[in-house]
Amino acid sequence: MGKEIENRSDSKQSSSGSASFAQLLEEYCCANHVVEGRVVSARVLSVNKDFVLVDVKYKSEGLIPTSQFSTNSEGELQVQEGDCVDVFVEACEDDSGHIVLSKEKADHMRVCEELAQAHEQEREVEGLVVGRVRGGLQIDVGVHAFLPASQLDVRPVRNLDEFIGQRLPFRVVKFNRKRGNVVLSRRLLLEKDRATKKRETLATLQEGAVLEGIVKNVTEYGAFVDLGGIDGLLHVTDMSWGRVQDPGNLFQVADKIKVKVLSYDPEHEKISLGVKQIEGDPWENAFERFPVGKRVSGKVVSLTEYGAFIELAPGVEGLIHISEMSWSKRVKHPSQVVQIGDDVEAVVLDVDRENRRISLGMKQASPNPWDLFIQKYPIGTVIKGQVRSVKDFGLFIGIEEGIDGLVHISDLSWTKHVKHPSEMFKEEDEVEAVVLNVDPQEKRFSLGIKQLTEDPWSCLPEKYPRGSQVKGKVSKVMDFGAFIEIEPNIEGLCHVSEFSSERVEDPHTFMKPGDEIEVMVIDMDTKERQIGLSIRAVQAAKEGLDYRAYLASQDNRSQSQKTSMGTLGEALKEKLTDEPAQSKNEETPSDSEKS
Repeated sequence: MGKEIENRSDSKQSSSGSASFAQLLEEYCCANHVVEGRVVSARVLSVNKDFVLVDVKYKSEGLIPTSQFSTNSEGELQVQEGDCVDVFVEACEDDSGHIVLSKEKADHMRVCEELAQAHEQEREVEGLVVGRVRGGLQIDVGVHAFLPASQLDVRPVRNLDEFIGQRLPFRVVKFNRKRGNVVLSRRLLLEKDRATKKRETLATLQEGAVLEGIVKNVTEYGAFVDLGGIDGLLHVTDMSWGRVQDPGNLFQVADKIKVKVLSYDPEHEKISLGVKQIEGDPWENAFERFPVGKRVSGKVVSLTEYGAFIELAPGVEGLIHISEMSWSKRVKHPSQVVQIGDDVEAVVLDVDRENRRISLGMKQASPNPWDLFIQKYPIGTVIKGQVRSVKDFGLFIGIEEGIDGLVHISDLSWTKHVKHPSEMFKEEDEVEAVVLNVDPQEKRFSLGIKQLTEDPWSCLPEKYPRGSQVKGKVSKVMDFGAFIEIEPNIEGLCHVSEFSSERVEDPHTFMKPGDEIEVMVIDMDTKERQIGLSIRAVQAAKEGLDYRAYLASQDNRSQSQKTSMGTLGEALKEKLTDEPAQSKNEETPSDSEKS
């Protein structure tokens, strides 16, 4: 043995000239004995439930817990007799005479050496994302390593959990063997790969080119598409020829799509993309496909306050204005008639080639009920309906669904002075009325209630000819005379000059409301609905004077005399003007009430 050592010593000295006897002795021992703190190769002798027996040569055996060996998906150990494994020598001998070995430490040392080399040589390492930790993710690369969230991708990642369980490539950016600190980066690899792809993409990038890209992000105004190392913007207006409410309905992140380069700014590296430009423009032949008057069908794709947009063909829409939705209903919002997704029929009303607009009418797809109303409800037809609403100027009566007729306040009564329709009717009252007029163009139905009965003024000249005497009741006394009711709601005026043959200064001292008085009809105008009465003529007749002679004398009065006592028409106008002022509790009538 001494000779062997001597020979080795001579050899060493010849090669290095600096080896000592102690070093040579250590080498000899290491070559023939197991040394603590070293990684050695061992052969598996047997495998049982708890331990694996291995031979490290030189008649040295050791036991390793089975927990230090990997298992398959079914829980079976991935080691068997005859396999060679690397182990770390913790101690040369334990109480049972076996060498204390550790496969875990050997694996750890091997991994650390590989990581150190990968760090120095900037090589990739592969690891499994095992969990989330504060500030990033924990990666298994043989040892636990840390991946900061900022180093996961080239863009911020909101949900780190979606990467757990994935096996990915990384770059070692920090390695400290003593502390066992390993920091990884995936972003460096992505940026490097992106830079390579970017150079390739820019070499072929030009306006009009059709490329394939991957959707990286979707926003309310469009989508960003990765063309290969560089992103382009696909604006919402360039996604489809039709209306796009939400870009997310057309594209999702990671979708592979074909796009056309619309513009490219090399200085700022801005790229505008389009999808609809790859397809033909549907408006090129839309006006030939949808001429004015054509009956079409489509789906409601959008609602606004002024109407509904209908998709007639992919990328071609028409507008149904709110005024063109119903012949009879008063539509305040399109949602009262249609909803998004409804299939509707319409008629093309107008085509605007320059602005690419098609106007549609939904009501035109069905007969105009107003054209039928003239035949269904000719003038003079008596209808029955419910009072829908009461206004200052009259009543609205329901005729059919969505069709109301108006009874003007002047057509409520022949004789009664109606200040407000609510004096006679209220909402939901069932009433009858006569059709006075139907105007399809203006969509107006005119009705009358008083026309259900004969006009009492039409028969008054025969019933009360000039010179006839009649008893009446004083309804109102004015400064210029008195109004006397000769029939229910039929009044005549007895001017103060016709009270007596003697001058009457104050009519209120001569009579009062409620008095019954006999009068003579001296004038009648059915057109103006005015009757002239006289008390003095009755007195003259009782005195034996022929009433015809009295009336003739009245006709022969001078114009100055007639003017001094006032005409019947002026008296009636004065009554309508002064009547509200008779009582302080009465309000001044509005213009509509006067009319």
